[in-house]
Amino acid sequence: MPPRRTAWAEGVDRLRAAATTEPGRLRVIGAVLAALVVVFGALTAWEMAERSAAADDVLHRSQPLSADAADIYRSLADANTAASSGFLAGGQETAESRRTYERDIRLAADKLVTAAANSEPGSTSQKTITELNKMLPEYKGLVERARANNRQGYPLGGAYLRYANSKMQVMLGDAEQLYKVENQRLRSDYDDATPYPWIAIGAGVLALGGLGWAQRRNYRRTNRVLNHGLATATAATTVVLLWLAVGHTAARAGLNESYDHGVRSLNTLNDARIASLKARGNENLTLVARGAETKDVGTGAARKTVDVYDYDYERQMRDLTAKLAAAGDLADDTAGAKPVEAATDSMRVWKERHREARAQDTAGNYQAALDKVIGTAAEEPTGECFENVDENLRKALAHERAEFRRAAGDGRGAMDGLVVGAAVLAVLAAAGAVLGIGRRLSEYR
Repeated sequence: MPPRRTAWAEGVDRLRAAATTEPGRLRVIGAVLAALVVVFGALTAWEMAERSAAADDVLHRSQPLSADAADIYRSLADANTAASSGFLAGGQETAESRRTYERDIRLAADKLVTAAANSEPGSTSQKTITELNKMLPEYKGLVERARANNRQGYPLGGAYLRYANSKMQVMLGDAEQLYKVENQRLRSDYDDATPYPWIAIGAGVLALGGLGWAQRRNYRRTNRVLNHGLATATAATTVVLLWLAVGHTAARAGLNESYDHGVRSLNTLNDARIASLKARGNENLTLVARGAETKDVGTGAARKTVDVYDYDYERQMRDLTAKLAAAGDLADDTAGAKPVEAATDSMRVWKERHREARAQDTAGNYQAALDKVIGTAAEEPTGECFENVDENLRKALAHERAEFRRAAGDGRGAMDGLVVGAAVLAVLAAAGAVLGIGRRLSEYR
């Protein structure tokens, strides 16, 4: 007695026998066509859902978090600058200087809370934010001690402020690292949102090829030009494929524009603003330290001793010059270029006034140098130039942020409805293929 065959083997034999007849072949063709269009629809929905989610993250998560990280850095640096400006004014510290310091500290604390809520548990960003939250009150305490000693005329106040500045430099290093990490996450989201969905496109081409072959086969065997079911399936599949190709191309164009003319400009302008804040802080600390902090630069005969803070000021001003030039090149309209040009003009005046202040300080005229740095507008202080630079950079940032939102929103909007539409049309195409083949099968009954 021969061994009993498995159900799988028997099923294969039945399928093979059925495929030797025309009705059997038609059933196989119908099943394959339905599977092709369903797989195409599923792949389209899957790939576009991933890209749509990444584009949504670009617009509503990673870029805002990158902006928050930049604001944390700017707020900390601006608070440090305001603290040093208030210290230089001594007992005559203005209410505006104090308000600026308090506002920046509050803003930094608020942004740290937001960043902590949106960071991944155990991530590098979360650890950095925790460390910043720990150091912020320590910095505030040092600044208050510096103020208290300065009001009483004690030289110890300068030492406290320099110590506070040293702690702030550590905080700024951490904030800069946070900014870089968030920018990397933003770049990663762009990389997830913009690649072409080649797998879905390939599946769509294959499905169309199968439908075209089936209709040609039908025509050659029956001389009928049109099978309504197969024609409907072909039309629905074509719509999905064109929608996929055109919609993603439009989305990709919008997202690339938002990066090239939004994110790149925002990063450059943020870097410029940070450089200006660092330069202003170092300019103030040059007068606070009065030569107490020096270092040797150069080698051999070119070796010389320089003031640490003035040396850093010059380095940051070179960076500011380069970043403003880059921002000007990236600005693609008048509204974006004008504030950058205004900031550049103010920076040039700042450099001239700083040279005058340094000349007075070097000559021993400390009060004249102080007036050149934090004096009244009538005395044309460098502080006025710094404020102009900062204000114009703020305007440029606001403009570029709006440009980013517009372009990224257009890119994200181009994907709207594609996931659901692809699924619905794929089901319609599958139904059309089955009905079209069913119409032919009915002729054999």
